[in-house]
Amino acid sequence: MSKKDVVHTTESEIAVHWQEEELYYPSVDFIAQANLTDTSVHERFKLDNFPECFKEYADLLSWYKYWEKTLDTSDAPCWRWFVGGELNASYNCIDRHLEKNRNKTAIHFVPELLEERTQHVTYQELWVRVNEFAALLQDFAGLKRGDRVTIHMPMCAELPITMLACARLGVIHSVVFAGFSGKACADRIEDSQSRVLISMDAYYRAGKLLDHKVNADLACEFAQGMGQKVDKVLLWERYPGKYSSSAEMIGGRDYSVNTLLKEYYGQRVEPERMKAEEPLFLMYTSGTTGKPKGCQHGTGGYLAYATATSKFIQDIHPEDVYWCAADIGWITGHSYIVYGPLSLGASTVIYEGVPTYPDAGRCWRIAQDLGVNIFHTSPTAIRALRKLGPEEPAKYDFSFKHMTTVGEPIEPAVWKWYQQEVGKGKAVIVDTYWQTETGGFLCTTIPGMNPMKPGSCGPGAPGIHPIIYDDQGEILGAGAGKAGNICIQNPWPGCFQTIWGDRDRFVETYFGRYNKDPESTDWRDWPYLTGDAAFQAEDGYYRVLGRIDDVINVSGHRLGTKEIESASLATAEVAEAAVVPVKDAIKGHVPDLYISLKPGITPSPEIAQKVSDTVCKEIGKIAKPKSVWIVADMPKTRSGKIMRRVLASISNEQDVGDVTTLMNPDIVAEIKEQHLKGSK
Repeated sequence: MSKKDVVHTTESEIAVHWQEEELYYPSVDFIAQANLTDTSVHERFKLDNFPECFKEYADLLSWYKYWEKTLDTSDAPCWRWFVGGELNASYNCIDRHLEKNRNKTAIHFVPELLEERTQHVTYQELWVRVNEFAALLQDFAGLKRGDRVTIHMPMCAELPITMLACARLGVIHSVVFAGFSGKACADRIEDSQSRVLISMDAYYRAGKLLDHKVNADLACEFAQGMGQKVDKVLLWERYPGKYSSSAEMIGGRDYSVNTLLKEYYGQRVEPERMKAEEPLFLMYTSGTTGKPKGCQHGTGGYLAYATATSKFIQDIHPEDVYWCAADIGWITGHSYIVYGPLSLGASTVIYEGVPTYPDAGRCWRIAQDLGVNIFHTSPTAIRALRKLGPEEPAKYDFSFKHMTTVGEPIEPAVWKWYQQEVGKGKAVIVDTYWQTETGGFLCTTIPGMNPMKPGSCGPGAPGIHPIIYDDQGEILGAGAGKAGNICIQNPWPGCFQTIWGDRDRFVETYFGRYNKDPESTDWRDWPYLTGDAAFQAEDGYYRVLGRIDDVINVSGHRLGTKEIESASLATAEVAEAAVVPVKDAIKGHVPDLYISLKPGITPSPEIAQKVSDTVCKEIGKIAKPKSVWIVADMPKTRSGKIMRRVLASISNEQDVGDVTTLMNPDIVAEIKEQHLKGSK
């Protein structure tokens, strides 16, 4: 066979040939109680009715002042929603529910240890605690509207209390996933210019009490090295009145929140009347450069979108007990543990630990004990529960009406187990597609109206109009049989406003590729580039196939390869580093790390371990490489670019394709041989 006869296919193109699955329909019982069954929603949210269609979403909120303009495009593509309107997110999530539901549970906090009882925080108690902590932040920490605060906390009731106290004051919060290292936290402190860090002394994970205060110390040290001094560290105690960390409290900087709060008993803080377009929070996400991106989300648009999608797509009613088993340190937790459910007056569950502690039945016991009827988790968690305890759901008396999957595509076989064993063949499933940047769902079925299809996330959500372009900007329509770059044609209220402090990067990364007129203020000229590959079936449903950039999706969490590579290069012996995704039965993908050493240094298992430890220290254990391969050289193009595609093929035991044009084609066979021998 000649070279011209060789067909090179990408993973996306292979995926296009997957067989379309049969449709599953919602039950009559579910449709009868669904929040959205009115098929005219499709007409109301057509592009012809954009942007005024989103008034329906904003009308779900309580406003101090109604908006004057639904969408301002004058600074395209930095969209401003509900301009002229004034509201407060904390008021919408707490105060407005007090008149009728002050004694209703707002938060069920489930500690990981079985011997510790679940805490049930009512809306009245939430209001009291948020007010008292807001008073502390205002008086003791000196925080005011527009200031930024970094929050590095685990899953606990105090985390949403902290967020909502910030929102009450108009303070912009930046929550960092607790599993991230002190160094990763410091990067976010420096970028947001936070002078206050709010953390916790310890928390449980897999049955162990982890010392978290040490990360606060490291974060302050690294941040100061980058020129950003943290004036105050406010530390919640896992056991109030008992300090659970080995790290000393540093005088003049570190303060126990639980001790200070005694001075603020009974204090109340009037919510700030925030302009709709003022920032509510920053959420950092990995990028293809080493520096994380601070996604800035506005108050009115974001809260309207999180609330509406929680009501219409999650089908949350005030009487529901809803459990999103994500982490509040990610956007899913912001939108669908805190702001969306609480804005609707529902009861939201927060679980401290891992879903398989002490065994694979833990999730289903929690669901049984609390009467959870809406369950929301990631394909990673579903895979793990399916692998470790496939028979466990049948042992417990719980009944989900609705289940969500989020964070990454879910395989049809896993979807079917989820539907049959966890949903007991009754629950509807919404397989949602969205991102940190989008604030809420982009593609999903409407649970009371659309049939479900395993492996497909469904059509665009109401008001979201996806479009797939090829690399040349040509449209790939429904049934085209080709994957392309999925974009969103129109703005929507949940979309982030900009990258904090870097508007140029925002425009270039998300809008530059398909924009034909940089001076235009017409939203039609600014399609949003998701960065994902997808294709659309003939029935209009979308299947998302993965990232088109160098971001690895580990358990639904996006990790930048450049961040991992940069951490690897912090090891003195390393000359070059390349990270590629490897398929994993539980996590979806994990990083595989290739390194070449500086001249004169002999490869050893100790160096490989040192590099792995450095990655965990710099970024967090979630970024731990599956393997660290020490190679003599990297496969490179003639211009010196590392061919990560070739390395990914080797790691995933796939055909590497034609490598004869590489600068050093012989190294490919050498690395393949190394893999066969398992010598790292």
